[in-house]
Amino acid sequence: MKVISDLNQATLVDRSLAAVWHPCTQMKHHESFPLIAITKGKGPWLYDEKGNALLDCISSWWTNLFGHSNPQINQAITNQLEKIEHVMLAGFTHPPVVELSEKLSALTNGKLGHVFYASDGASAVEIALKMSHHFWQLNDKPKKKKFVCLENGYHGETLGALAVTDVAIFREAYGALLQDVYTVTSPDTRKAKNGESAEDVARHAASELEILFKAEHQYIAAIIIEPLVQCAGQMAMHSPEYLRLVRDLCNRYEIHLIADEIAVGCGRSGKFFACEHAEIWPDFLTLSKGISGGYLPLSLCMTTDTIYRAFYGDKTQQGFLHSHSYTGNPLACAAALACLNIFETEQVLEKNKARSQDLANAFAWAEADSRIEHWRQQGMILAFDVKNEYLKNASTFPRELFAKGLEDGVLIRPIGNTIYVMPPYILSTEETMQMGQAIERALAKALG
Repeated sequence: MKVISDLNQATLVDRSLAAVWHPCTQMKHHESFPLIAITKGKGPWLYDEKGNALLDCISSWWTNLFGHSNPQINQAITNQLEKIEHVMLAGFTHPPVVELSEKLSALTNGKLGHVFYASDGASAVEIALKMSHHFWQLNDKPKKKKFVCLENGYHGETLGALAVTDVAIFREAYGALLQDVYTVTSPDTRKAKNGESAEDVARHAASELEILFKAEHQYIAAIIIEPLVQCAGQMAMHSPEYLRLVRDLCNRYEIHLIADEIAVGCGRSGKFFACEHAEIWPDFLTLSKGISGGYLPLSLCMTTDTIYRAFYGDKTQQGFLHSHSYTGNPLACAAALACLNIFETEQVLEKNKARSQDLANAFAWAEADSRIEHWRQQGMILAFDVKNEYLKNASTFPRELFAKGLEDGVLIRPIGNTIYVMPPYILSTEETMQMGQAIERALAKALG
């Protein structure tokens, strides 16, 4: 560890580089690549230590729904803080976790009526995987212990979640630690050929999946899918038809469907749950990121009464013996309840229809740019790809565009050659247009 002798003279960035190991980062890049010290946020804006404003185009890693320092969420946390900050959920309960569980179940029309809590998205995925595996053991089907995931899918970086992740950069160093899984074709609409529709691509992918299920179903516990958008997989999007077909296949072959809605839930897709677009419900549904409005670590796994009842019995070892110290934290649950209240009282999903159109209008330039392909949008997520022949250096392009974005007052974080925006649900039409224009300028600089 680098020791800084005079903390009074060191900048916040210097101190951070000396003491903090930042996530998803090659720390040496910060010798030439800026680390930004953020000292406050308000609405969709972040402010660095010099007072420079940045428009948060990616909701601070897809978490912030209603702006930084939102007064309603602030007040909800303050009110809860005056009552109880935390109590363990083993053997105890408290009002916020009960009310949140009830409200979430009601949003599924009671289809998913039991909620198990954790802190981060990967932990929620671990819960779903373990529950599925354990369920089949309890039902005298011990061979059903393998999982199926989609190519280019991402579900987290703990070992179970990483096993069902198919993004090479995250897996390469840890492959020897991971369980073997089946990886199947993604229904990514960018694969369409010769005038094929998104539904055609979905049907092709589902047909391949059926071949696997038919041959191996006695060994398969569950398939895990990011409904409609594979976010870390360069915002690959697919038709709801794929979800309908997979739900039918899971029913036929006795395989659980896990919907990882950590990034696409909470209204991102245009509906509160992305699965609603297909009019289906999974056996497990995971949420995190936006559920607390980007305020506090909170994740959860929702499941059916059938699965819950399999664990219900006299023997302790029949129960789901999984825990996190901060499971169902009251402050985090209070933030989540405030978010659900905003959805309800401010008709957020209805208003997001207009905001989605604002996004499309702000990036109409990209759809018409010959250097760009695969312009796509799902609700409040918009993405497009820069053609490889226009990239001076594909490996450094994301960092270069990030830096050019900072110069133009926008926080963006490209994934490879994919540029995307996933802003908070509070942008005005003018701010949305400002975002589109700033990214257009930043791209022009990055491409030279």
